[in-house]
Order: sequence, then C-alpha cells, then structure tokens
Amino acid sequence: MSHSEDKKRILFVDDESNILSGLRRSLRAYRKQWDMLFVESGPEALSKANETHIDAVITDMRMPGMDGAQLLDAIAQHHPHVVRIVLSGQSDQETVMKTVGPAHQYLNKPCEVEVLKATLVRAFSLRDLLGQSELKSLISGMRSLPSLPTIYNELVSLIQDPNTAVADIGRLIAKDPAMTVKTLQLVNSAFFGLGRHISNPVDAASLLGMEILKPLVLSIGIFQQFEQEKLATKDFSLDSLWKHSMQVGSLAKQIAHQEGMDKTLIEDCLLAGMLHDIGKLILALNIPDRYSELDTALADKQQSRSTIEQEIFGTTHGAVGAYLLGLWGLPESVVEAVAMHNQPELQAEKVFSPLTIVHVANALIHELATETPITSPLDQDYLQKLGVADQLSQWRSLTDSADS
Repeated sequence: MSHSEDKKRILFVDDESNILSGLRRSLRAYRKQWDMLFVESGPEALSKANETHIDAVITDMRMPGMDGAQLLDAIAQHHPHVVRIVLSGQSDQETVMKTVGPAHQYLNKPCEVEVLKATLVRAFSLRDLLGQSELKSLISGMRSLPSLPTIYNELVSLIQDPNTAVADIGRLIAKDPAMTVKTLQLVNSAFFGLGRHISNPVDAASLLGMEILKPLVLSIGIFQQFEQEKLATKDFSLDSLWKHSMQVGSLAKQIAHQEGMDKTLIEDCLLAGMLHDIGKLILALNIPDRYSELDTALADKQQSRSTIEQEIFGTTHGAVGAYLLGLWGLPESVVEAVAMHNQPELQAEKVFSPLTIVHVANALIHELATETPITSPLDQDYLQKLGVADQLSQWRSLTDSADS
C-alpha cells in the first residue's frame, strides 16, 4: 500500500486486544485522514516502524516484556521524527511522570476520541512548522548552538530517583559556582517573592522545590553558554533578554496557577516562558549581520516581528528555539508554546494550553516595558476563539509582581 503524503500513518500499541478493537471502532470515522495500524507488543511495534514510515506511535504503559517507556525510548533513538504519545491508566500516573524523556504527550484512559484527535493534529502541525526546509538548513549551517546542560541531565536523573531528597539537588547546584550565583540571584529577586534573604543553594532548593528547580537549572544552563562578548551585534543585551525571559516565565506560572492547571502544565508554562526567546539568542550569535538588519527593520516598520523575521531569516525566532528544544526531547507543549508564542493562530486545534499562557504573558510583559513599537501584540481573535478574552484583566493584575 503506498503511503500518500497527506495521509498520516499512526501505530497503536496495547497488549489488550479488546482495547485495540475499541480504538479501531471509535476511530473508524478517521480512516480517510489516517492510516491506522494496531499491534499488541513493543517488539511488534518496532518492527513495523522499521519496515514502514510511521508518523505517530500511541502506546500503553504497562505491557509484558517491553513496556511503553522502553518502546518509546527505542522509537526516539531510531525514528526521531515520530510523534510519541502514552495512553495510560490513572494508576500509572507515577511511572508516567518518571519517564521525562521519551514521550511527547500523556493521555489518560479512557480517552475521548476528540481529545486524541486534537492532540495528534496539534503535534503534526508543530512537526510541519519545525520540519520546513528553510529552518532546517538555517540551523544546520550554524556553528554555535547551545548544548543541553550536563547539570540538567544530572538533575533529571536525581529527580527520577525516588530516594533523592531536595537537599541533594541543592548540593548538585552548589557544585557549579555560576549556577549557584544565578539561582540565588533569582531566589532573592521579587520574581519568587519569598520575602527573606537566601544565601545557600540547599536552602534555595528546599524553598523552591523540584518543579521550579528543573526549568530554572535548564534555562540558566542554556543562557550560561553565551557570553555578551561573543555576541557580535552591539544592540543585543543578554541581561535584558534574561530579565524579560524570567518575567515571562514567572507571569506564565502565576497565570497557569490561577487557572488551576495541573502541576506538570504549570512547570511547562514556567519553562516555556523562560525559554520562549532562546531563538533570538541563537540568531544573534550565529547571524549577527542579519540580526542587526532585523533591529533596523523593526524600528522602521509597523509590521509584526514574525513577518519581518520571516522576510529576513525565512523563519521566526520562535521556530528556531523550538526546533532545538524539540531535539532535546522537551515536552511537546513547551516546544509548541516556544514555536508559536508570537503567532498563536498557527495552533491547529485551538485549545487553552501553555501556548495561550506564554503568548499572553509575553505580550503583557512587553506592554509593561513600553517598548515602542510593540512588536509582540496580544492576538485578541485567538483569545476570543478560546473564550478567555474576559480573563485578561485578571491576568494583567498579576503583572504588578512581575514588574519588579
């Protein structure tokens, strides 16, 4: 059977055949859009992926022999373009949260067909945006891309170990003097509003908790790899980008908290907010001349930043940053929020998500900075479609704390 370009091929994996036949029945209506394969084990899924092009794998977590996490690990290694989704029972929440790397998305069983469809459509549209040849060739031509900080890998394995205490994490941070300085600087800023002076990374760790430390360590680790001296564009200030990124992360976290999002999504909002502009850094470092050209154009024209970036680079700073975070296996919702933070209308299925929150937080922090002209305005149509435009004034009132 030939695989047509526009028909996505999706592989469902579950050791219970009645679950597979249930999925097959409920997804019958999508046979025109999707080519669906159903298999009962990890090894079977792998051999399918080796012999035919697969666009997405949706797997159960607990299976005899090879479990879902091992299957997705192997898929991530050998077929990195494949969208990886875990469909798991409520009882697996703990194990699911431990598999930080291999899956893009987690969905609970039983899963509404609409939710599954929306998740896949969003994942595919993000793939298409990040798979554009202009973006790929731009990035492959760059000589300095940040690497995933080693300390972050160590931190993730510490967090995955059930015997780790928060103090161990503080001690890990203490081993890196620059990381210690940045962490303490942030902990003592109004950003976290702890109201007392902290001078020891172990205390900082226990006050902030693991959910906040993970994104913090990752973003500090990425920014640390750049030094102002290396940036050839004189108009580019690493400090003001860092400050802006921290404010957006903080506000995004507060909005997510106010909206009652779950812990994992709040962490995603914080992380995506902190890293939403990482693409600016990559562009300014690698293509300084064109970056200066962008600055001049922004000062002259009343066009949106995304439009001008598209003209100059053939892509946007959001897509550049997201491409890198996607390669590192960061959560799909973080990658989507970074990719589209200035163009939320690109979200294929409009849903209230970290993208919505980071878009709003970024626009509100830019408004506060009264930069003229505002090149990252709020997309009112998008917020209207989601039915959240009324919450704006509430979210705006949270910016009082971010402004310090």
